[in-house]
Amino acid sequence: MGTSRMFHIFVVLGSAFMILLIILYWKEVGASHQYLHTPVSPGPKMTKPAQQQQQHPQKPQPPQPPSFLSDIDAFVNQFLEPGTGEPTDQVPAEASNQSEKAEERYVPRQEWKIHLTPVAAELRQRQENRQRLLKDLCANDSLEFPGKNRSFDDIPNKELDHLIVDDRHGVIYCYVPKVACTNWKRIMIVLSESLLRDGVPQRDPMAIPRDLAHNASMHFTFNKFWKRYGKFARHLMKVKLKKYTKFLFVRDPFVRLISAYRDKFELRNEDFYRRFAKVMLRRYANHSTPPDSVDEAFTLGVHPSFSHFTQYLLDPQTEKYGPFNEHWQQVYRLCHPCQIQYDFVGHLETAEEDAEHLLRLLRVDNVVEFPTSHRNLTASDSESDWFSTVPLEVRRELYKLYEPDFRLFGYDRPRSILNE
Repeated sequence: MGTSRMFHIFVVLGSAFMILLIILYWKEVGASHQYLHTPVSPGPKMTKPAQQQQQHPQKPQPPQPPSFLSDIDAFVNQFLEPGTGEPTDQVPAEASNQSEKAEERYVPRQEWKIHLTPVAAELRQRQENRQRLLKDLCANDSLEFPGKNRSFDDIPNKELDHLIVDDRHGVIYCYVPKVACTNWKRIMIVLSESLLRDGVPQRDPMAIPRDLAHNASMHFTFNKFWKRYGKFARHLMKVKLKKYTKFLFVRDPFVRLISAYRDKFELRNEDFYRRFAKVMLRRYANHSTPPDSVDEAFTLGVHPSFSHFTQYLLDPQTEKYGPFNEHWQQVYRLCHPCQIQYDFVGHLETAEEDAEHLLRLLRVDNVVEFPTSHRNLTASDSESDWFSTVPLEVRRELYKLYEPDFRLFGYDRPRSILNE
């Protein structure tokens, strides 16, 4: 009788101990289970064209008996619809009119669009060529540049801040300043439905103010994963990189530099004047005490020349105080094309065709259109005029600095500028 009583006591204690372990386990890995089981939108990643599936319908599969894990997944997934996570940063007041009444009127995303006609062979071939070039140059030793051979795990978290994630449609966009990034950021806001107006997601990209499009709180980027996911962040990045459609847009590197100079130093920009222009004026223009404000400088007709700007880029002192500003930082440093296999590489020179092609591949061309913009457009045929004031040796050194971008993305060597 005593043995039986002791046995029952041990059973009860063992059961209590197991329940405690289960509680501690779920508390520890609950976040991992939550995001590893988040359903990924299947739209952009189709294994077969829709019309083939219609011609060859799949045979119905016999129903599978429910399992314990599937019941748990079904329970958890009802809380894991994409886009329901909390924002990592505070949204500006003008964009956060999401009252309780507005949330009740929330409109779900539109359905994927199915195309019955194939994409033009020329456009498909263009993408194959661009992706093959990237893959080949990253794999061989004909081109060397800092960070080329490191792994994705070796990339510091702060260098992943240009990768914007849209979980609703399974899209990752690496934005490159001075390459139509304002409009692409607007499109990412529309797709992610992160901006509501009177409870309804904003559908018109051009209705989104420029400053709001560039506000970091409107976008969920890879560098914010640590704050939300903790120790699971890097693994979740890899999961999304594997499953989502990844794209970027690039531009002739020298034309991009000209555009950055025109936008930031030929126009009145107090921030860039204080942070960069005053430094250039002191170092290269013999202005020991440059004007305090950009308004005063413009009144006096004082501003750094394009030649001063190129000197600044090549000066070893420049990056001693911090990395290049994003507006002239090399694309390979912003988007890590040898660590991330991009599914689509767009060029600003073919922006309209590439944008239409991309939105169609994502099957969201019924949701949003790429807005054309000619603001601050710099033509490549004016390069020679801009570089005419830059000494030849400086031009050649500048090409070496941006050579990886030229070659990785298929831009011709500017032989006329290099006097070759």
